[in-house]
Amino acid sequence: MLLDKLAGIAARYDEVSRLITEPDVANDMKRFIQLNKEYKELNKVVVFYNEYKNILENIDSSKKLLESEKDEEMRDMAKEELETLTSRLAEMEEEVKVLLLPVDPQDAKNAIVEVRAGTGGDEASIFAGDLFRMYTKFCDFRGWKYAINSFTEGTNGGYKEIIMAITGEGVYGVMKYESGVHRVQRVPQTETQGRIHTSAATVAVLPEAEEFDVELLPADIRVDTYCSSGPGGQSVNTTYSAIRLTHIPSGIVVTCQDQKSQIKNKEKAMIELRTRLYDREYQKYMDEISSKRKTMVSTGDRSAKIRTYNYPQGRVTDHRISFTMYNLPAVMNGDIQEIIDKLQVAENAERLKTSDTTR
Repeated sequence: MLLDKLAGIAARYDEVSRLITEPDVANDMKRFIQLNKEYKELNKVVVFYNEYKNILENIDSSKKLLESEKDEEMRDMAKEELETLTSRLAEMEEEVKVLLLPVDPQDAKNAIVEVRAGTGGDEASIFAGDLFRMYTKFCDFRGWKYAINSFTEGTNGGYKEIIMAITGEGVYGVMKYESGVHRVQRVPQTETQGRIHTSAATVAVLPEAEEFDVELLPADIRVDTYCSSGPGGQSVNTTYSAIRLTHIPSGIVVTCQDQKSQIKNKEKAMIELRTRLYDREYQKYMDEISSKRKTMVSTGDRSAKIRTYNYPQGRVTDHRISFTMYNLPAVMNGDIQEIIDKLQVAENAERLKTSDTTR
């Protein structure tokens, strides 16, 4: 029964609330962080549970009132309230199906976002820059913070590659839908004859690994320093503040040159290195999901074309859900929440379908 299931979750919430305050847990940072995450997730269910119980109690009270009340005006009020409560109960019984779906533990994490120019030459680099700016504006809307880790500028503006870290509440759970190939159709800035070209950029979104997710041994990492390039003031090309980390067992290389401080660059590079190592294991999990059901999130195959931005028609089309909007300027200004909302609804529908067939 639904009420019993929700009551069980509420009991676990009370247990986690108690465990967090125990000295043994407070001294075990890894367990403390895990319990805090669980506490936040369970809290949503408990709030729902309390409302659900309250509605059931009010329905029961309204029914009893109708059985005993003789005054017609009071009976009409009770009938109206009962109708409203019954309607809300039906809504909640649909909402709880999504609420009780297993949560991807990665969704609460921060994210590393990589934007790379694809096919299309200089225009692809300009488009990669446009996507980067779109994401920074979206971060501003959401109240998230972002920082550039490294970049390679394009020849006519934009970027051949730019990597940034985004921090905030539930970043990966939102940004993961942006992974894949983004295609643009427009007259390039570098084109004089006014012909429409098609260019592309690839976006990869990785859940940021925490210190406890990946163990990095100092002996496995080679650290190189070099002079920063690009914007950065007087210290550029004069101090060895940029960092390159090479993980010897895997061959993974990351760089960071955003900060003037070598120490800060190394800290950011270590986070990115942990994330890349963690991502290799996470991709196995994503591949397993995609083999069982349709998913709106690009998996290991990041060559999947997910969205087209058509400038002549002012149109944006997300190919995963065949959804088209005619407000391209707003989208490029960071207004992508509606697209992500629809992708999340489609994803949850697929997950519900899978859970129904496996029961």
